[in-house]
Amino acid sequence: MMRAWILPILLVLCSSAVATGLIFKGSPGTAAALLVAFLALAGVNSPLIFPRSIGAQEAQRRSAADGRPVVFWRPGCKYCIRLRIRLGRKARQLYWVNIWRDPAAAAAVRAANDGNETVPTVVVAGRPHTNPNPEWVGEQLSPTV
Repeated sequence: MMRAWILPILLVLCSSAVATGLIFKGSPGTAAALLVAFLALAGVNSPLIFPRSIGAQEAQRRSAADGRPVVFWRPGCKYCIRLRIRLGRKARQLYWVNIWRDPAAAAAVRAANDGNETVPTVVVAGRPHTNPNPEWVGEQLSPTV
């Protein structure tokens, strides 16, 4: 769990230090803008933006039962963030699996991507799709879900 928070914490700490320095140099406006930008970046990279992750086996079992796609992701991945943001509320209908938390998930992603841990990898009906278009992923959700 802690590994997912490392990047957001570092962003907050570093931006706070730089903003403090800017305030002492007489640039409070620049400090405030920098701090807001980095706090937003920390929020986007935090586990708060993604629905709760489940294990790879559980996600595959649930997907087999109801047909919803499984998304393999990791914190800090800009393509995962893009997918999550562009899906909006539909993202909650997907099964999200953090490959940093689940070694079996990381192995599944490597198997689908020639040994690389390329995310997001979206599994739809048993077929993996690496970094798919967010609109396409949204289309894979049934309207009744």
